[in-house]
Amino acid sequence: MRLEKTQEYLSSKGFKYQYTEEDESGSIDFEYRGIFYHIWEFPPEERGAESNVRSGGWHEEFYGDYEDEIIGIMKEWK
Repeated sequence: MRLEKTQEYLSSKGFKYQYTEEDESGSIDFEYRGIFYHIWEFPPEERGAESNVRSGGWHEEFYGDYEDEIIGIMKEWK
């Protein structure tokens, strides 16, 4: 299973989400306050993720500790 920290965070907040895994990369789709969010993990050789958690309609790439960075953004949501 991939994106484990992110799944744990979403579960701890009671968010319903859909997790998919293909070719050793995880993908999470969920809704928050009427906006659909997506976290898509890159293949192992490019490890990182793309998500729209910061701005809803715009996707950006995250590298390094990408799960921690994405979770940090979600923690700022009110």
